[in-house]
Amino acid sequence: QVQLVESGGGLVQAGGSLKLSCAASGRSLINYVMGWLRQASGKEREFVAAITWSEGRTAYADSVQGRFTVSRNSVKNTVYLQMNNLKPEDTAYYYCAAKLRGESTYAIWGQGTQVTVSS
Repeated sequence: QVQLVESGGGLVQAGGSLKLSCAASGRSLINYVMGWLRQASGKEREFVAAITWSEGRTAYADSVQGRFTVSRNSVKNTVYLQMNNLKPEDTAYYYCAAKLRGESTYAIWGQGTQVTVSS
């Protein structure tokens, strides 16, 4: 079973940057898609970005396209979310998640990390 631990959240002013990390352990990620999702207070959880571990193929929500970058480091077994030009509407609890390729839902979740963007 894969375990995920996020880090890197915090408070930042609008226009600033943060980099989230998600350290994975437990088994090989070669067959997994790694995702970042977020949930703002009073709202439903939403997709932010994803990357296939094997090829490094990426996908982004329209709201973060061009500002956020998802990447992975195979040696460190870590997935990253670089967030630039942050906006107050990016404020949310950010989760790292994993799913096997071909599956529709993320089955494995980290504990999450809070990102707060002040205006």
